[in-house]
Amino acid sequence: MNDQAQRFIQNPLLSPKDLKPSRPGLQITCLLNPGVFTFEGKTWLLVRVAERPEQQKGIISFPVLKGNGIEIIEISEDDPELNAKDPRVINYKGVDYLTTLSHLRLLCSDDGISFYEPEGYPLLQGETGQEAFGVEDCRVTLLDGTYYLTYTAVSEQGVGVGLRKTKDWKNFESEGMIIPPHNKDCAIFEEKVNGKFYALHRPSSVDIGGNYIWIAESPDGIHWGKHKCIITTRKDQWDSARVGAGAAPIKTEKGWLEIYHGANAAHRYCLGAFLLDLNDPSIVLARTQEPIMVPTADYELTGFFGQVVFTNGHVVNGDELTIYYGAADEFVCAAKFSIAAILTSLTHPS
Repeated sequence: MNDQAQRFIQNPLLSPKDLKPSRPGLQITCLLNPGVFTFEGKTWLLVRVAERPEQQKGIISFPVLKGNGIEIIEISEDDPELNAKDPRVINYKGVDYLTTLSHLRLLCSDDGISFYEPEGYPLLQGETGQEAFGVEDCRVTLLDGTYYLTYTAVSEQGVGVGLRKTKDWKNFESEGMIIPPHNKDCAIFEEKVNGKFYALHRPSSVDIGGNYIWIAESPDGIHWGKHKCIITTRKDQWDSARVGAGAAPIKTEKGWLEIYHGANAAHRYCLGAFLLDLNDPSIVLARTQEPIMVPTADYELTGFFGQVVFTNGHVVNGDELTIYYGAADEFVCAAKFSIAAILTSLTHPS
């Protein structure tokens, strides 16, 4: 194992107790992997905040977004039609539900360590039936003066990729669902290549194929085509069960460097990296054999869903890469890496 992460001694930077619920009657269960960007000289996080009602003995309750607001559904734990083995997803009468409802919360920091909620900025919630189970795991891309927010939109219809755009973080334009279910982990490149938008994304398959990373191109950042699978899982390795993109790839002299997450059959999530060709990002030049970060700290091993480090946001400052990540599906943390060291750890195919 070659864990390259220099974890912040202040970790966890954010815990559920550090924020207030979005409305009375709900409690924050988890803070998860934030989108990250810089704006007005500050470091900003777009944190996924997962909420649910306080649980009562013998009853499982969870919120769902309806046309007139949030509705609380309550189910008896001994109901024979209830399957609640997974703390994240339950099945009731053949329908899947999330145990929490997620929205996206803006926080900012002057030093990249201490974060607070600024006044005058909205929280981002589900707005349509396609987002009835929440909006999750946002990646933020700044391109030509516009911030592109790609996020996971969840409903009983499935899991797809939504897109909103903003220039000032107070006014937003929604483009709806740009990639239909089942798809997530979408990260748009922060620069056009040969005049085209590029994005990484992750379709999901339960029968043929697998949970692999794909690339697509677009003339406008909304309509996507020429999809190509570029990164697959690897049998008996740390990323054997699923892989997915992190934030927008980082442009280096050697190529587009992407930090990605991989999970094994035991649902342990680690971080790795791969390198794409600068002029044709559909070409994979290299990939790490071993993860660059493994859950080892107590706050990564134990939480709402332990053994997890998961990122979809970072800040680049020369060779220094600060990755903000979700730990154990409950805390927001940060760690520093050397881009040069990550590039050195890549294995080039023969």
